[in-house]
Amino acid sequence: MAGGVDLPVVDLASQDLRAAAASVRQACVEHGFFYVTNHGVDGALIEAVFAESKGFFDLPMEEKMKLQRRNHRGYTPPYAEKLDASSEFVGDLKESFYIGPIGDSDLQNDLNQWPSEECFPSWKETMKSYIATVLDTGKRILSLIALGLDLDAEFFHKIGALDCPSTFLRLLHYPGEVNESDSGNYGASAHSDYGAITLLVTDGTPGLQICREKGRDPQLWEDVHHIDGAFIVNIGDLLERWTNCVFRSTLHRVVAVGKERYSVAFFLDPNYDTVVQCIESCCSEADPPRFPPIRSGEYINGRINSTYK
Repeated sequence: MAGGVDLPVVDLASQDLRAAAASVRQACVEHGFFYVTNHGVDGALIEAVFAESKGFFDLPMEEKMKLQRRNHRGYTPPYAEKLDASSEFVGDLKESFYIGPIGDSDLQNDLNQWPSEECFPSWKETMKSYIATVLDTGKRILSLIALGLDLDAEFFHKIGALDCPSTFLRLLHYPGEVNESDSGNYGASAHSDYGAITLLVTDGTPGLQICREKGRDPQLWEDVHHIDGAFIVNIGDLLERWTNCVFRSTLHRVVAVGKERYSVAFFLDPNYDTVVQCIESCCSEADPPRFPPIRSGEYINGRINSTYK
């Protein structure tokens, strides 16, 4: 059995930004994961998102498949995604629904797929409201990350990373009962996230585990406990790369616990054209940049394309 891990808790309502930034830095260096409280996202809105999500996942498979993933948006059925390439199974147990950056429907540049308003009259507006609110929270967290790196709080804004950022909302459903043939399979197999930061909220059902030492053999997995009203925030590979591995992008997975599980992940990544290169405060003559510069979108798309069969 995995033991539990005590992750740092960052209060976004704190008036002491320097202390909050120091806490975020310590969390990113030591864990790659932390909790955020007083984040400004209304609990009723979160409940509405979960209700709409459950309503969609309760549909018959043939109905859900009408919105099958295109342009990395829409429905992804069980087994379609394999986050751990070394897994012996065909794919992970979860099903999910992706919502990408929302374009202007009048200009017909919104690539998202939406359930019919007849069946889900509040679905689209609920998701749009949640995305706008959690994006604001994510930007505040990135400001603390910048301060923790001895940068200006507006660093990510000033370099254009938050001008039309790449944002994806992912609704997730993990099955309760697992077939005998799937014994040992994971709801989400071991992986690290690809981009900058992820803001996760769950229904409280356990299953999320992290492995803080990627190279350890055997790996040590620890349970991430639920805190009511808090977001779980983790950093991705792109931010690890940006910081020259000062911050860590931590392996995580979701184990089957014999109970249905719902979660909502919001991925906040830089503008597609943002050039990610080593931050000056994260390198020195003794520790030069480990990675060449790369455009954010090029890096993330490459990672996504390797995940789907």
